[in-house]
Amino acid sequence: MDWNSFILFGTVSALCWLTAGFLSLKVRRITAPLLISVAGTAIFLAFIIGFWITLERPPLRTLGETRLWYSLFLSMTGAFLYARWRYRWILPFSSILATVFVCVNLFKPEIHSKALMPALQSVWFVPHVTVYMFAYALLGVAALFAIFLLWRLYSRRPVSGRELEDCDALVRIGWAFLTMGIVMGALWAKQAWGDYWTWDPKETWAAATWVSYLLYLHVRPRFKNPKTALLLLVFSFLLLQMCWWGINYLPSAQGASLHVY
Repeated sequence: MDWNSFILFGTVSALCWLTAGFLSLKVRRITAPLLISVAGTAIFLAFIIGFWITLERPPLRTLGETRLWYSLFLSMTGAFLYARWRYRWILPFSSILATVFVCVNLFKPEIHSKALMPALQSVWFVPHVTVYMFAYALLGVAALFAIFLLWRLYSRRPVSGRELEDCDALVRIGWAFLTMGIVMGALWAKQAWGDYWTWDPKETWAAATWVSYLLYLHVRPRFKNPKTALLLLVFSFLLLQMCWWGINYLPSAQGASLHVY
């Protein structure tokens, strides 16, 4: 299964996710939206597995390949939280965000080859990147949560303590996986380059992102008005985007970062 197949698989998956998100706002029972969303995720996962077999390596090297995993984990997270917490808005938001990354790959595909540079031929390659992508997906949904809650606060609508606690829970789990990814990356760096940490541009932005989310977890329960903390959560997600793909466009990373492949 080559990259040309993504047009079909990506389009069908996105249609399933968007349909599920629309239905979640229209029907009371969660069964139909949930099944349609899971079907879209299963189709998308089938493409990733087939693409992995064709490449003869994990599809985790380029930005386009990591976007595949981001869309996959976003759809999984949205469906799970919709089933678990029954927030009707969360499935449409997560579905739209997952579809956005599918569209980016459709209109701006990366160059995919079977070649895998020596530094990536490590036992840490797959767990490090997949754990990071799962963390990014959780924190992406947390950012959607923050935007939704900020909208309610600024429109003078009530925000329950349960909503804030659920948002915090998402950040805690996402931050934990982010920490695991950083630790795995350090172990990988020691194996590949001889040092756990070198303040490479990617590592610097990763540290800033990690600290920003940790700051949110410390300050949010201490503020009576959660607006400031929720704004910090949105800002943290922007830092995460810089850490993920933004550094590729920074002059400081060109020719200096070990993480620009």
